[in-house]
Amino acid sequence: MNVRDEAMLFNCGTAELVGVLSRPEDEAGPIGVLVIVGGPQYRVGSHRQFVLLARSLASQGMPCMRFDYRGMGDSAGDICSFESVNDDVRAAVDAFFRQVPELRGVVLWGLCDGASAACFYAPTDARVRGLILLNPWVRTAQGEAQTYLKHYYLQRLLSRSFWLKLLRGGVRLGQSVAGLSAAVQRARGGASRTQPSAGGTLPERMLFDLQRAAKPALIVLSGRDYVAREFEQVCRDHPGWQQFLAANGVQHLPEADHTFSGARHRDELATLSVNWCQTVRGQI
Repeated sequence: MNVRDEAMLFNCGTAELVGVLSRPEDEAGPIGVLVIVGGPQYRVGSHRQFVLLARSLASQGMPCMRFDYRGMGDSAGDICSFESVNDDVRAAVDAFFRQVPELRGVVLWGLCDGASAACFYAPTDARVRGLILLNPWVRTAQGEAQTYLKHYYLQRLLSRSFWLKLLRGGVRLGQSVAGLSAAVQRARGGASRTQPSAGGTLPERMLFDLQRAAKPALIVLSGRDYVAREFEQVCRDHPGWQQFLAANGVQHLPEADHTFSGARHRDELATLSVNWCQTVRGQI
């Protein structure tokens, strides 16, 4: 199916935002996908990830919109953190529905802290029909330390190259021990709650809003990514997250990095996204 890209301008309060809509040449289906950008980047994404994803979705009959938050890319206004972009996302959804009036729902697609932002927005808008969350950002000091202890320090201690470097005097032993000690102390921080709350840690607040939203979700995790490992650690330690994962889908791409930069992984991710969105479309 042929695809065309359309530039969009829309307002969030007094700020003018910029977006791009990829849509099929033929009539669009009832489900659209809104890309929630993660990190300090704009609507194109790393290695044009969001451009290629949007066109893949549109080629399967699902219009896809990507946009710049206030203060990012070509959009006006002051920069907002991922925890305070609900107004930006709502403005984008409104513009999406104006541009594609045949839409009956939208799937939020977010990477890293874009996934976290999608969690916060989902319960506020009945037009959201599902979420695709990639390597969700759940960073806490304790979680970060636990992840590095398990996936960095342990691997170093088991590495032959580390011990050879140590014997040759290439390791600052005092500095390394100090770093390890600090990580252990952070990892021993306060225990996680068993119940999510609106005023808890970042992963607890995300789960709280996902439970309020009660929308289907697909979680995709990269194998070569500390953010994904930290998310897995949070889920192992929290019964509520375990229940959420059991009730929803989780897909692992073992060789992919954080942004799915390899062509093969990018294509696999696009296929996963298309197939999952089609199941959501079939429920409307």
